[in-house]
Amino acid sequence: MKSLGNIIRSVQAFRREFSRKSAPAASARVPAIGVALGGGFARGIAHIGVLKVLEQEGIPVRAIAGTSVGALIGACYCSGLSIPEMEEVAHNSRFTTFARWTVSRHGFASSDRMASFLARTLKVKTFEELRIPLGVTATDFNTGEGVVFHSGSIVDPVRASCSYPGMFLPVEIRGRYLVDGMLSHPVPTRPLREMGVERVLAVHLKGTWANGGPPRHLFDVIGQSFAIAQDAMSSLWRGAADLVIEPDVAGFGYDDFKRADELMRAGEVAMRQALPEVRRWLEAQLEDVSAAKAMPTVAKPAPVPAD
Repeated sequence: MKSLGNIIRSVQAFRREFSRKSAPAASARVPAIGVALGGGFARGIAHIGVLKVLEQEGIPVRAIAGTSVGALIGACYCSGLSIPEMEEVAHNSRFTTFARWTVSRHGFASSDRMASFLARTLKVKTFEELRIPLGVTATDFNTGEGVVFHSGSIVDPVRASCSYPGMFLPVEIRGRYLVDGMLSHPVPTRPLREMGVERVLAVHLKGTWANGGPPRHLFDVIGQSFAIAQDAMSSLWRGAADLVIEPDVAGFGYDDFKRADELMRAGEVAMRQALPEVRRWLEAQLEDVSAAKAMPTVAKPAPVPAD
């Protein structure tokens, strides 16, 4: 009986080993691709075009980090809005959808309406419920420190990320007064990298507030000053990007919501031009997997219990 038991155990071990060897090889792993969405107010509608092309081409996005309008677009997409739904939102949005003019020594507009917009638009209310991980950047007004939100309620972090200094009032969260994330992360490539992605696709909305002549109003002065500062610090975020795309939004104003179709088209064009490089990321991953499979392996015999 003891010998019979040993034989049975040997057969079972052989069967387990055979099953392991004959199981189909695991499918090639797609590299974790993340998208960093920069700021630009109405110009941020171009981000929708970028995400649309990625969806159409079947390129999975594993994480998104957003600054300013990039945070707003990212929150909508990660919460589950479809591209057609986002296109509809873009067509119906205007400056007053997000802002309410006010009289304050801290700014000319309140983002209270953005809170109500997000409350009725987002499919979920917290970061933990998002279908795609999201990082939202803001800047501590007092320390200048960059702040990245990954948990809790989505609404106030997005409001803070969009609080353009001089225009929107700062947003208080947990005792900190926060303003636009562009001051610390114009394009949030580094926060995205820290979220664990392997490839970072950065979307930079390079625009200008100047028209070649004198500034028209205070917002031109503030906006162009920040644009100059962002250009000067671009090396900080570009260094963490694997690929930077820049939709052609130079001819659009900060409040050009009525040109949503043109802005989305600009995002689509820029993303399609970048597709060959993104596809090379996928091909390189497949080659690495194929090379690993081609390496010779030595099969170990199934263990046979001693008598």
